[in-house]
Amino acid sequence: MTTRPVRTMEDFAASVGLSRPTVSKYFQDPASVRPKVREKIEIGLKATGFRPNLFAVNLNRRRTKIIGLIFPSSLDPFFTGLRRRIESEATAAGYMPFVFSSDGRAELEAEALETLGSLNVAGVIMVPVRGDDAHRAKVKALAQRIPVVFMDAPFDGEETFVGTNNAQSMALITDYLTRLGDRPCYFDMPDVNSNARDRREAYLATMRQRGLEPVLVPLNPSVSWDFERYAFDETNRILASGGFPTRTILCGNDRVAFGLLAAVNQAGLKVGLGPDCDYRVAGHDNQPLSEYIWPPLTTVQQNTAEMGRAAIRLLLARIANSEQKPRAEHLLIGGELILRASA
Repeated sequence: MTTRPVRTMEDFAASVGLSRPTVSKYFQDPASVRPKVREKIEIGLKATGFRPNLFAVNLNRRRTKIIGLIFPSSLDPFFTGLRRRIESEATAAGYMPFVFSSDGRAELEAEALETLGSLNVAGVIMVPVRGDDAHRAKVKALAQRIPVVFMDAPFDGEETFVGTNNAQSMALITDYLTRLGDRPCYFDMPDVNSNARDRREAYLATMRQRGLEPVLVPLNPSVSWDFERYAFDETNRILASGGFPTRTILCGNDRVAFGLLAAVNQAGLKVGLGPDCDYRVAGHDNQPLSEYIWPPLTTVQQNTAEMGRAAIRLLLARIANSEQKPRAEHLLIGGELILRASA
């Protein structure tokens, strides 16, 4: 084996006495070369310390070993948890995840899709944002060319989707809140995707099933992903005009509850279960901070680990059968009630 510095694929091929195409074939799929050749290459890798430019190797393929991930926010802990699980599963399966944030904006989502398309990615997992008809047509066209799995909010009924069963999870916490005193009013989340509608509808249906009149908190409409600021400002407006319509408040998600709790606490009001408390507050998602704010937030936990595993499993299955017409699957995963001091 040569002692010359090994910097390129050609250098490495020469150092182990093999052709460059054979070495390249190994890096694309180690099982595609004979065992003795594979052993020779792996000995050479240890001896030289050579590491190929996997990005370049991928781009030479008809379909790369890259998986694209697109989330609406790089700061939301819920999406961080999903990303961590998906990255772990994708890496273990031999894929390189490339992560993009759309920042809740259709134009940035479109840029991410164009970039991933130019990279010949093997597939995409994405949490879609709202967009106009032209944007939705672009996403739809991508899903017809490349395996795509949607998460958190479905794109339409024809595309594969993994998310929380909002009907089950919202019914779970609404039903719990109705058992203890005052009926819960509903503080909606901004209308950023279909989760807002689905959770609101689940609250309304559960209240009516229990023979109770639903109460929607009157809010200014919003499509902002700055949930905490939105809820903080709206709560201050509501408190200044006389307060909430009931003493129990169910928020569309935990980030909305965080903003609401900040405003209520700053107003000198008390949240909790005791007779001296002004309000009970609950959320949905079980964000990492939900346990550590004051008071700790009663909420519903989404199973991000199972959602991430299911999404990558479905995507890999679609990649493996990319020549076949895909069958849309909608996988809804149940939530778990988490009881804490806020309600």
